[in-house]
Amino acid sequence: MQKGSYLGELEELILLAAASLGENAYGLAIMEALNEKAKRNLSLSAVHTVLYRLEEKGLLRSEMGGATAERGGRRKRLFKMTQYGAQALQENREVRESFWSSISLQWQGGNL
Repeated sequence: MQKGSYLGELEELILLAAASLGENAYGLAIMEALNEKAKRNLSLSAVHTVLYRLEEKGLLRSEMGGATAERGGRRKRLFKMTQYGAQALQENREVRESFWSSISLQWQGGNL
């Protein structure tokens, strides 16, 4: 990852949520996934702020989807992870796994 492209915890979670949703990655769906899987109760505007920041960093790209009747004819902004975003997630995962592997197995089992 390039200098200045550090992923904070919330950025990482939102990038993971967007990647896991695939073609259905839009603000509300990402917010609901964060609430369900990460137990993070965020406002939609907070999620959008991070989505746009990730897009500025080149980790996500977005495009407007088609209008739907259930949304009153409004279109959804759909997000997709870029190759750079996938690389950033992989690097974050490797760093975390490196730390986890260095923690004693006794601690991991809760037997301290």
